[in-house]
Amino acid sequence: MAEQQDTILQTINSPHDLRLLPAGQLPQLCAELRRFIIDILSENPGHLGASLGTVELTVALHKVFNTPYDRIVWDVGHQAYGHKILTGRRDVFHTLRKLGGIGGFPNPEESEYDSFIAGHASNSISAALGMSVASSLKGKDRQVIAVIGDGAMTGGLAFEGLNNAATNPNNLLIILNDNNMAIDDNVGALSQYLVNITTSQTYNKMRYNVYRWLKKMKLITDDRRGNILRFNNSLKALLTQQHNLFEGFSIRYFGPVDGHDLNLLIRIMNDIKHMQGPKLLHIKTQKGKGFKPAEISATEWHAPGKFNKMTGERIHSSDLNQPQLYQDIFGHTLVELAKEDERITGVTPAMPTGCSMIYLMKEFPKRAFDVGIAEGHAVTFSAGLAKDGLIPFCNIYSSFMQRGYDNIIHDVALQKLHMVICLDRAGLVGEDGATHHGVFDMAYLRPVPNLTIASPLNEWDLRNLMYTGYKGDGTWVIRYPKGKGEKTDWCNQMEILPTGKGRKLRDGNDVAILSIGPIGNEVIKAIDRVGDKLSVAHYDMIYLKPIDEELLHEAGKRFDRIITVENGVIKGGLGSAVLEFMADNGYTPRVKRIGIPDAFIKQGSVPELFKLCGMDAESIARTILEEN
Repeated sequence: MAEQQDTILQTINSPHDLRLLPAGQLPQLCAELRRFIIDILSENPGHLGASLGTVELTVALHKVFNTPYDRIVWDVGHQAYGHKILTGRRDVFHTLRKLGGIGGFPNPEESEYDSFIAGHASNSISAALGMSVASSLKGKDRQVIAVIGDGAMTGGLAFEGLNNAATNPNNLLIILNDNNMAIDDNVGALSQYLVNITTSQTYNKMRYNVYRWLKKMKLITDDRRGNILRFNNSLKALLTQQHNLFEGFSIRYFGPVDGHDLNLLIRIMNDIKHMQGPKLLHIKTQKGKGFKPAEISATEWHAPGKFNKMTGERIHSSDLNQPQLYQDIFGHTLVELAKEDERITGVTPAMPTGCSMIYLMKEFPKRAFDVGIAEGHAVTFSAGLAKDGLIPFCNIYSSFMQRGYDNIIHDVALQKLHMVICLDRAGLVGEDGATHHGVFDMAYLRPVPNLTIASPLNEWDLRNLMYTGYKGDGTWVIRYPKGKGEKTDWCNQMEILPTGKGRKLRDGNDVAILSIGPIGNEVIKAIDRVGDKLSVAHYDMIYLKPIDEELLHEAGKRFDRIITVENGVIKGGLGSAVLEFMADNGYTPRVKRIGIPDAFIKQGSVPELFKLCGMDAESIARTILEEN
């Protein structure tokens, strides 16, 4: 827990308490808040670097604005730990990301101070704009602030929000938290543009004086806001010798300013909060601010796990013979394949370290592409590569691929392009919770024509499926989970797995279990628990599409009871496919589906969530026996 010297922070139970503090105590509050985050996260892992960088911003926001009536919409929610602590969750902050505790991202169900969900990037401007317009239509004097940063401005949705911000009556304030980082380094022209923006210190004073003079001469009026903004933009361009991207959207721009200068932030926010029309405050911050190791290596300290807060040493398992992470199996295998065929390329939206495409970037830097937080673009860019004869491996977290769904259908599947889509973090991911669980992909991709969809039982099969997809035709989707498998000898000689063919892992007479993906290992353990109480057959389907109809005919003819097990939603996934097949072919077994129920699953460890959903070995064994 936090140390005893955090005397000011212990008195802050809501932003109301913060607003009562004299200005002279606010720097000390920032120091205590930063120390508190480090103390808790050193033992209870979470997203460290981003929230350390927003401490002064968070304090300034709650000092200046009347939250929760005024709305703060956080983008990339791992910036918001300080916000959680200052809004009544200090004493439960140690439960962060734990089963039954508080979530790692803002969520209105958790607190009235969390005005909008913030698990996926780039949604803040659109959501906040809607709130600001709603307030205007209702005649409410409510301030709405969108805090966007950590790379989220590279997302297409952010630009759609900017494009519409000046077309409707609103007083939206956008705060661009520019720390030159997403999780890995920011990429693309925009990140360089933000670094190079400058603003004359005399501009705002001169602009205001000229504006007052022109209004006094009745040359402009307040009801012609578009003309005023164009005049402002022209004046600024004259003074600074450049035109500003945001002002091109008819949005007033202020900055860049030091995002760690608390007094400056408070003064500027007070100055601009009542200005009419949309405006953007560009602040410069340092990810990991106040903790030297995180300042030096922001990517490594984005979510570092447990660490020694005194020395900065990260605490790793001492067992060197542990299995590899699935993401690392992918990364190393991709390099292996790329060495074999120069047509192979890699594409990822801002997660080269998270998905381990960093290995390809180091080995073949010209054949690996980080496109920023832009999942739809990642898919269509990969489609363009494939159209001209390359073989892209497009790696996107399953939950984030939801944002590229139309691109898969329209730009890839319709054209039967040869590319391999790798869905990392498929299934329940654990502590990141509902916004990050990759549980919908099988259900939303299964109806799409021209896709081959598969999931490996283990690390060997992941390598085999990557090899098969590379050697095959058309579009392949390979889904695999977060975390480690069970093999230490993962580097097998790759072989082709026949498309649309599963395999019988174990024969039996009483009940058949059909599973897909690594969750099949829980089935194996469950069958061992059942022992000789029942004769259980186990089929590893491998492919969801095309599904192994020969295997399904065998199961339909031989068994009165079938259990399906999948690490995904049961509505539309493997279980639904099996039910459809049985109905279409006149088989009438009792089919019990095990998977994610029709609910959003909150945070917790993966084993805890498996048990919660009845997907762990013990629960599966119980279901086998209970359904008998």
